[in-house]
Amino acid sequence: MPRLSYRRALTRALADEMTRDESVFLLGEDIRVAAANVTTGLLKKFGPERVLDTPLSEQAFTSFATGAALAGARPVIEFQIPSLLFLVFEQIVNHAHKFPLMTGGQCTVPVTYLVPGSGSRTGWAGQHSDHPYSLFAHVGVTTVVPATPADAYGLLVSAIRCDDPVVVFAPAGALDLRADVADLAPVPLGWGVVRRPGTDVTVVAVGHLVHDALAVADDLAGQVSVEVFDPRTLYPFDWDGLLDSVSRTGRLVVVDDSNRSCGIAGEIIATVVERVPLAAPPRRVTRPDGAVLPFAPALDRAVQPGRDQLTAAIQLTCKDG
Repeated sequence: MPRLSYRRALTRALADEMTRDESVFLLGEDIRVAAANVTTGLLKKFGPERVLDTPLSEQAFTSFATGAALAGARPVIEFQIPSLLFLVFEQIVNHAHKFPLMTGGQCTVPVTYLVPGSGSRTGWAGQHSDHPYSLFAHVGVTTVVPATPADAYGLLVSAIRCDDPVVVFAPAGALDLRADVADLAPVPLGWGVVRRPGTDVTVVAVGHLVHDALAVADDLAGQVSVEVFDPRTLYPFDWDGLLDSVSRTGRLVVVDDSNRSCGIAGEIIATVVERVPLAAPPRRVTRPDGAVLPFAPALDRAVQPGRDQLTAAIQLTCKDG
């Protein structure tokens, strides 16, 4: 099996879709020199007409992409910094997302917003370390957070082929992961996956935290049987898949590297509690309320959810009830 990194999986997905469909093109800041190391080699292969460097005006080129999509193209925008999504929230939510809905489906806006390096990168501090995926799930924009190289490829391919806007968060904590990949294929949007079967507790882990959850499950194997559920798509969420898991285990812990209040972890717990009787109170492991990641590495790590916190949450949940 060839070994593939998460970052190169994103590159492969872009190259394959640009080869397959001439309406796909890329735009963003410094993508011709591959500043984020995701668009490497694509300028040479596809030329300046399809790999467009943009001015430092995110609102302008995000609106440009909406217009291009309405005219029949399939733009992919790379945002080097997740915080830029706050700046273009208006263009994505009020324009690209709502145009098809408010016209009764008379138009489509197939734009993909790719965020390579979302979340914390050492020393990138408060304005570069957000994970705002819950905002897009809240308003109903298709939102995906791949955890593995195979899913990074497959979900990005499906996002580009989707006729609606899709935001793809590629966590910084996953970019350098490598895995043996036998086959690269599209991954359907809206389908989660059980990464590890278990019988005592379901752990829902988002993005790169899937790997932490698997490591914790290994560590606790002699004490607790942990099932790890990777949602992959946060909106639309695979509620049937998760409810099937929790119905079998009777317990739930969610680990999510975004802020606690109004985050996706709280939504997952609320929805499960409405539908499935649990043997013990559910728990969530997240960043603190209103967290802004500090520059100092030790403080940065202290704010993020970690394996020790997840281990404690699992043990408490399995002790209760």
